[in-house]
Amino acid sequence: MADHDLRHLPSPFLTLDIPDEAGTRRLANELAVVLRAGDTVCLSGDLGAGKSTFARALLRTFAGDPELEVPSPTFTLVQTYAFSRFDLSHFDLYRLEEPEELEELGLDDLLETGAALIEWPEKAQDLLPETALWIQITQRSEETGERIFSFHSDAPGWQGRVAQSFEIRAFLQKTDFRDAERRFLAGDASLRTFETVISGGRSAVLMRWPFHDDAVPQAVRAYMDKVHLARDCRSVVAIGTELRKRGFGAPEILASDLEKGLILATDLGSETIVRDGKPVPERYHAAIGVLAAMHGQTWPKTVLLDSGGSYEVPDYSTEALIAEASLFVEWYVPHVSGRALDEDARAGFEALWRQVLDAISGAQRGWVLRDFHSPNLLWQEGARGTDRIGLIDFQDTVFGPVAYDVASLTLDARTDMSEDLEMELLGAYVSARESQASNFDRAEFSKAYAVMAAQRISKILGIFVRLAKRDGKPAYLAHLPRLAGYLERVLDRPSVPDLKDWYARFLP
Repeated sequence: MADHDLRHLPSPFLTLDIPDEAGTRRLANELAVVLRAGDTVCLSGDLGAGKSTFARALLRTFAGDPELEVPSPTFTLVQTYAFSRFDLSHFDLYRLEEPEELEELGLDDLLETGAALIEWPEKAQDLLPETALWIQITQRSEETGERIFSFHSDAPGWQGRVAQSFEIRAFLQKTDFRDAERRFLAGDASLRTFETVISGGRSAVLMRWPFHDDAVPQAVRAYMDKVHLARDCRSVVAIGTELRKRGFGAPEILASDLEKGLILATDLGSETIVRDGKPVPERYHAAIGVLAAMHGQTWPKTVLLDSGGSYEVPDYSTEALIAEASLFVEWYVPHVSGRALDEDARAGFEALWRQVLDAISGAQRGWVLRDFHSPNLLWQEGARGTDRIGLIDFQDTVFGPVAYDVASLTLDARTDMSEDLEMELLGAYVSARESQASNFDRAEFSKAYAVMAAQRISKILGIFVRLAKRDGKPAYLAHLPRLAGYLERVLDRPSVPDLKDWYARFLP
């Protein structure tokens, strides 16, 4: 189409001169990593401008397959690709006779769960989402493949997302991964996103974690502060570097820009300590060995950063532990009972937890990585000792009862842990600790373990219901029966009789 057909669009917020076809593929890569379900990207330009080249490169990035067959949907009008991240639908509207035909192609339905790339979008006139990103492509040289790309959108977010992607590329250009292919790896409930970057047969993991108070609701900020959740990537650098210095398997940091929230680290792979959804005992024993080795050391409250300054590891305070456990009352109890508890019951719950936590105040304290379970424990095939376990997702490390991490592992929220395996791992842990220190108090540890297990399970039950109901992630509800079984198992033990009585009264 000619430029005058874009008069209804806002002025471009970005215009790029791309010198060759390799640059076009690179640009498609930059956009692919920030694409989200629900997005519409309109590719506009004359015949031969490079719309299909760009769309094909973006689809191949999604697939992680540079040889993916991407036929033109000129005759079918739409081709949908099912990817693990989300579905991506490729439209070619050149043969669209009436704009209303777009409704028959089901664009609205496709956008509920996926994203759309649309060539010849002007054929649909005003039927496309107002939030679409329009990219005008103008070919300057057929011989070299030089093209001009103009980005148009006044929808909230697009300009920021595109800028973020280019900011990451600028960061990578200062590293050994300057020409890397980028692939979306993960995004969590916070502001963090992760990419795998690949260059010359090597791979690394890039994390982007800026913290902006205005991007986080006040209630969420208050909760983060209360339970001591980290706000920026300084915690990753501090905790990870200290772990590595002491011989534990945190990723090596290859480059960082703490002001922009960017960290490039070694890629520890994706194989965890479970196989086919089931725990692998050998790997869990290796993981419990890591905890025993960690708990045999004294860990600092203040960590000096190599770049200067320091990081303070927050205390896992009684208030924080109670606030987390209270998610059980706030979210899980109403979910299973159909009613919220009154203020007296809530106050009784908090008072009871304060009493129970006070009873284990003498338990060993140290670094608590906080999510020491299968998704964050990466199996390093061929390694030995503690090197067999790669550690990730430790940014929220606190200084508290070390039994918490033991319970995180032995009562893994993401896989079924039999009581036999739980007891086997606990026995291995206690044996290792007793061999390290003659004054290790088995009884004190057992009591702290029961309390921390009940606290963590209560918290996770609340979090999983919250993720399902508040955040629209119902898949987490599938884990509830497992966790409820763990809770029943723990409350049947003699260390927590008062907790057992309260839970028995207020749960169906």
